[in-house]
Amino acid sequence: MFFGLFSSVEKKTRATAANWLELADKVYHYRRDVLNDAERTALSQATGVVRRQLQEKSDAGKLKLSIEELERVLRRTGGTHYPKSGWMENVEFFLVAAIVILGVRMYFVQPFKIPTNSMWPSYNGMTPEVFASKADEPGTAGRALRLVAMGARPRTLDAPADGEILIPIAGRQSRGLVKYHEVAGRSWGVFPARDREYTLLVGDRAVSTQVPLDFDFDWVVRDAFFPGEQSLAESLEAKVRNGEYVDKEVSTPAGIERVRFIRTGRTVRKGERALSFDILTGDQLFVDRVSYHFVKPKVGDGFVFRTDHIDSPSMRDAAGRQLEQYYIKRLAGVPGDKLEIREPVLYRNGAPITGSKAYNANATRVDNYPGYRAGGLLAEGKTFTVPEESYIALGDNSANSLDSRYWGTVPAQDVVGRPLFIYYPFTKRWGIAP
Repeated sequence: MFFGLFSSVEKKTRATAANWLELADKVYHYRRDVLNDAERTALSQATGVVRRQLQEKSDAGKLKLSIEELERVLRRTGGTHYPKSGWMENVEFFLVAAIVILGVRMYFVQPFKIPTNSMWPSYNGMTPEVFASKADEPGTAGRALRLVAMGARPRTLDAPADGEILIPIAGRQSRGLVKYHEVAGRSWGVFPARDREYTLLVGDRAVSTQVPLDFDFDWVVRDAFFPGEQSLAESLEAKVRNGEYVDKEVSTPAGIERVRFIRTGRTVRKGERALSFDILTGDQLFVDRVSYHFVKPKVGDGFVFRTDHIDSPSMRDAAGRQLEQYYIKRLAGVPGDKLEIREPVLYRNGAPITGSKAYNANATRVDNYPGYRAGGLLAEGKTFTVPEESYIALGDNSANSLDSRYWGTVPAQDVVGRPLFIYYPFTKRWGIAP
């Protein structure tokens, strides 16, 4: 296209003539059974003139007149094939584009969004950025830039009264240390979704916020009220041991409940910021769907798979239906491998596992990697041998990962591919997938 700018008039005219001939042939073959004899004859004659002049390399002026005559004939005989309306051309363009995109997605490269932090810090799910005060929050332009660059969505809670901020802690709850209730929400402001609602107290007044179901609100509480602490669980346990809590009866969606609230020691006045944070979007990456058709997955690979045939209570929803989702973990065991966890090290066939930087980082607990935790199939003192046509997939964030330790092996038929490239958000993480 670029070099076509420098083509001669004759060459451009001949290229235009060839395009018109292609269109004329299409109209003739598609519509000859509905054209009358005069229309077929006129179309054949006009097409023949242009074709003959192309072969004879007639001058551009003469060829241009013949093209214009062919266009007049096509307008009379083209039906819905010519001339096309603008909207029809747009529809065809988007249909073709959609087919190409679906084909690429199905067979070659698939976009994937990291939903949780089970692979953190190798891959980020949704993560928080907590602001210590209102003065630290970005302004309007900063908000807009952060939305575009990092998918940042702000959450703010203002104190409804003077008093100390109190955090409700969960009893027997499956996900998280801070008490919550599941509520109806919206994804992208349009699609129905499930959210988690957290209700804090300021004095005796409640203030609530909703976050996506997979968002780690415990992380927010740790950074906001226990900065510098490595473990929210240990911080809360210490508060309970020291009697720094109050039990209150509060109204919840389930009715009146007696809830334990941890004292944070932070007091605010009515109208002041009680809590402010941004929810940063999870890593979005492209997944290679081709390689594993030709080579077997290897230990250490980032590993994307479907959950369709993983038979475990952990892979069923509240109604007992099988989850049919895409997961990402790290491949830790192939058929015949014998695995064992001696915290914090993962052993494969009797030796510390190799094949990924994340394995070494976990073994030495550096760069925010927490080390491997024994549990489930790999509980302390247990070993597990990977069966045929199966794989073991573990999260890099072992302390916060529901993985093969708890729901078993990944069937070979459900393997999708390996991550290639983090294309969003636009941060220092952008680039080749680790």
